[in-house]
Amino acid sequence: MYQKKQILEIEITDLGEKDQCFGRLEEGIGVFVQGPAAVGDVVEAEIFKVKKKYLTARFRKVLKPSPHRIEPICPYFGLCGGCKWQHMDYTEQLRLKRKQVQDALEHIGGFSGIECDDCLPAPELFGYRNKMDFSFTDLRYLTPDEVGIQPGEHKKPLDFALGFHAPGCFSKAIDIDHCALSTPEMNTTLNIVREFCLRHRNELPICSTHTHIGELRNLVVRHGKNTGEFMVKLVTTTHHPELMQSLCAELKEALGDRLTTFVNSTTSAKSTVAFGEKEFVLQGPGTITDRLGDYVYRISANSFFQTNTAQAETLYNQILKSAQIQPEHVVYDLFCGTGSISLFASGHCKKVLGVELLESSVNDARDNAKRHNVENCKFIRLDLKDIRDLEPDMREFGPPDVVITDPPRAGMHPKAIKMLQEMAPPAIIYVSCNPASLARDGQRLCEGGQYRLAHCRPIDMFPQTNHVESVARFELVQYTVTESESPLL
Repeated sequence: MYQKKQILEIEITDLGEKDQCFGRLEEGIGVFVQGPAAVGDVVEAEIFKVKKKYLTARFRKVLKPSPHRIEPICPYFGLCGGCKWQHMDYTEQLRLKRKQVQDALEHIGGFSGIECDDCLPAPELFGYRNKMDFSFTDLRYLTPDEVGIQPGEHKKPLDFALGFHAPGCFSKAIDIDHCALSTPEMNTTLNIVREFCLRHRNELPICSTHTHIGELRNLVVRHGKNTGEFMVKLVTTTHHPELMQSLCAELKEALGDRLTTFVNSTTSAKSTVAFGEKEFVLQGPGTITDRLGDYVYRISANSFFQTNTAQAETLYNQILKSAQIQPEHVVYDLFCGTGSISLFASGHCKKVLGVELLESSVNDARDNAKRHNVENCKFIRLDLKDIRDLEPDMREFGPPDVVITDPPRAGMHPKAIKMLQEMAPPAIIYVSCNPASLARDGQRLCEGGQYRLAHCRPIDMFPQTNHVESVARFELVQYTVTESESPLL
């Protein structure tokens, strides 16, 4: 009845998987639509996949706009894989983010009777990021207006790009001159580095994703939103001292005192991850600081730090509220990064044990605690998939009353979840940037009825995107603390 390249008219009624939207035709067949559609839109879409029970189609145009549709401010909207929700008003973004978490808990985790709280809004909708990671490629992604133009007529080189990858396209990047989520200093740096690298293409060729030969790999910028400190990190294959000094001089001329530090990281890895094996500091200390609440944190070039500084404080206060920490409690902070959550919790409990894999982050965490004269925090380096190695520290430190875990997007290793069940802390606070991982790990954690999901609060750390953070409290079934007993509520 339906075939590829057939044009459909369909009303979008819901979100779908993998950044798709969803609607149904009159006869009931479901259609997943890829592209910038909004819930409530009536759109024209072209079928490209036909299955027995559903169709997949590409968005072509809006026939009747949703009442929540607005005009995106970014010229790269629809190409870049970042701000996929700029075309929806913020109230609708918050509603859909809560729905993502609620749906994941019900459909993936199998939880019932749990109603997520409303999604906490962010104070800044643009320019809120304190870190940006731009990629170099020797294959520039062409915009729809550029497709079909003869090679010699292009305004920009076809074999040079510094920007973001298009969705699902890891060998090509969109060459951008600014990002609406970046600070002005970040965008200034982006353009200075681009022009410098174009002038020195012979000495600094782009590292090819196919041959893995070349120099330029990534540009990473970090901005202390509450301190004003600014870091530039250029990731290359090898270190070129004279060229790096020249680039540093141009950055200092443009940014002045705003440039706190410049780092050249080198790596021989074939992956495109912006992580250096060696670091050459050409300006400043090689680190910056930022402040959250009463604490100032040291941040190294490779360290993890919450990307939205203003909203991170909201997140951490929600973690404390969910944890219901008592003054006599022992707290474990897994995947602790630079110790930001640990320090936030340290003033409300007896002591905190922070666990982190990345050595630079552990060093930063120890330094952060020392600089604030926090003596009830201990930080250790450990891969949590080898969580059995934590047992000696547990015996020395004491069993936890509360475990806070903030894993990467993929979630926790099954061995770590098993260890948590055996450890049996009265409360586990799971901080997640991926609703599906939260739902899967939560389901495993609650297997056998040992734990129950008490509540979940979504938090918008990333306006204009489909990403959502959430804080969930899992309680040992025979242990419940009432809100009235907690000094934090």
